[in-house]
Amino acid sequence: MRSSKSRRSSVETLEEQTKKLHKDMKKSTEADLAMSKAGVKISGDLLSNPLCEQDLAFLESMTALDTAMKRMDAFNQEKVNQVQKTVIDPLKKYSSVFPSLNMAVKRREQALQDYKRLQSKVEKYEEKEKTGPIMVKLHQAREELKPVREDFEAKNKQLLDEMPKFYNSRIDYFQPSFEALIRAQVVYFTEMHKIFTELTDQIDQGGLTDEQRKQENEAKLNELRALSIVADD
Repeated sequence: MRSSKSRRSSVETLEEQTKKLHKDMKKSTEADLAMSKAGVKISGDLLSNPLCEQDLAFLESMTALDTAMKRMDAFNQEKVNQVQKTVIDPLKKYSSVFPSLNMAVKRREQALQDYKRLQSKVEKYEEKEKTGPIMVKLHQAREELKPVREDFEAKNKQLLDEMPKFYNSRIDYFQPSFEALIRAQVVYFTEMHKIFTELTDQIDQGGLTDEQRKQENEAKLNELRALSIVADD
């Protein structure tokens, strides 16, 4: 009985983890899509900035950025579609099995309660004085108990045999999904590296380091602060 409870506890934990993983994967893909869509929106807004009409170099940089964001969004959509088919959908299908499994556990528990109730009835008559009427009732109780006991033993054996098989199959079931997830991420980030390397080559003509850019921006900001219209009173 302890072994049965232990297996049931493991399956319950598996069900909780599967549902949580399914929920987290959906949130992750939704966040991924929102990120790339936001990137496209930002680059589009920058491209429509009036400064693009006045500065050709700025226009070229923003055009390159907008192209990169759209490529990123396209690859991201492709990755999300792949993750949906190879990870999220299989997780959902796997989760759909648990209600039937839980129902089988409930039927076994109900059969156990029926078995205990009738077994207690038999034991009560066995303890009484063996008179004719008592012996008749004892025989009837034993006959009533027999099919109930067989039903419980059948349901119990089925769970003891099949629940470990179901639990142990989780690795074989999920491994292809997790491998597909890794492959999708590798392909995506490989493409992102290419896209942004090309973008950097297009817009980073000065070859400045991040620190040099920071100093340059600070110098320009100080020039703006020195203007009388933005000076502190």
